Amino acid sequence: MYEDVITVLKERRSIRAYKPDDVPEDVLEKILDAGTWAPTGQGSQSPLIVAVKNEQMRKTLSAMNAEVLGVDIDPYFEPPVILLVFGRTEHRTCVQDACCVLVYMMLAAKSLGLDTCWINREKQMFESERGQELMAAWDIPEGYEGVGALSLGYAAQDASAPPERKADYYRIV
Repeated sequence: MYEDVITVLKERRSIRAYKPDDVPEDVLEKILDAGTWAPTGQGSQSPLIVAVKNEQMRKTLSAMNAEVLGVDIDPYFEPPVILLVFGRTEHRTCVQDACCVLVYMMLAAKSLGLDTCWINREKQMFESERGQELMAAWDIPEGYEGVGALSLGYAAQDASAPPERKADYYRIV
């Protein structure tokens, strides 16, 4: 059973082209639930996850992210779902906790036959006036910041083979 986890770790790739196929609700809920099992500093469970399926909202987020990046493309790669993770700034491990949530969801997605890509710039997006309005509309309390996001869906093309691991990647002392 544990070899399956290692296989998922080795086979997961960042996907930058998605089919328009919807992610089934039960599968999405399994991925979101997996995120809630991520480790958090002092067991705080402080990160918040927002799953965005609404097409117009995904376009809004894409435009916000593209503006921060300074490009005129969809930085999320047009997935059927965007998963946003917010961290509670009063926690010293705010970013680390939210990152663990993102990783758990990436691995859960892969194990369930879906693909992801980690997306950045959510901190800047949600510091903006429009970002603050969205957070309020989603009932995210003050004191949270955007940490990262995942594009989520079914890959539209096969992932490329991973590069060989560098020989000096780790040390045992």
